[in-house]
Amino acid sequence: MLDITYPPVIVTAKVLFKLMRQKVVVSGSENVPRKGGALMAINHTGYIDFIYAGAGAEPQKRLVRFMIKKEMMDAPGVGHLLRSFHHIRVDRSSGLQAMKDALAYLKAGEVVGIYPEATISRSFEIKELKSGAARIAADAGVPLIPVIVWGAHRLMTKDHPKDFSRSAKTIIVKVGEPMYPTGEDVDAETAELRTVMQRMLDEVIAEYPEAEKAPGSWWTPARFGGSAPTPEEADALDKAELRARAAKRAAKKAG
Repeated sequence: MLDITYPPVIVTAKVLFKLMRQKVVVSGSENVPRKGGALMAINHTGYIDFIYAGAGAEPQKRLVRFMIKKEMMDAPGVGHLLRSFHHIRVDRSSGLQAMKDALAYLKAGEVVGIYPEATISRSFEIKELKSGAARIAADAGVPLIPVIVWGAHRLMTKDHPKDFSRSAKTIIVKVGEPMYPTGEDVDAETAELRTVMQRMLDEVIAEYPEAEKAPGSWWTPARFGGSAPTPEEADALDKAELRARAAKRAAKKAG
């Protein structure tokens, strides 16, 4: 693929990270192959996870084509930029085309980034995973690489104000060892992926700088002493949000 905008935007992003006093710590990037297709399965805690997840592949000189919801891909301005990066448009009401596109990219030797949780985790824990990641990797015959991004949700996520201030923030990107789904038991392979991602998340939170671990912080899972919703509370909030969206659509249709 011809990438005119992607490389210079990465350089610009690195400059902005420094200006905003962000420290991006990457580990495990050697698990991303230098050549050939690979599917990166990334946890989803905020709206801009993908900006940092790409750093996990950059040391291997790979550009990641992320699967991004159509609302962002179609948005004026930013959507044009995202499309120029050759990201994959995802219509959550009908994801078949996105899966076909991802499969084609992988078979062409691209690195694709997918969010198997499908939506942002309000608890910042690993939600139940959709089986698409294991299924796509198996169909394409490529490695499935678990990735944890931690700290980006402090900048922009659901239910909290944006924070693009210059207060020092660490963002950790941890790339795990590749998995090789066969597709013989997609449910079991998806469960294994979730187990690996949960273990990696626990490791990343434990490794996070002590100076930034404010007691009771909203961005820390309840299990670690933070004030984030528990997974059960987060699930209730998700369901309430879906009901509100459905009611809005119904009212718009009736009107």
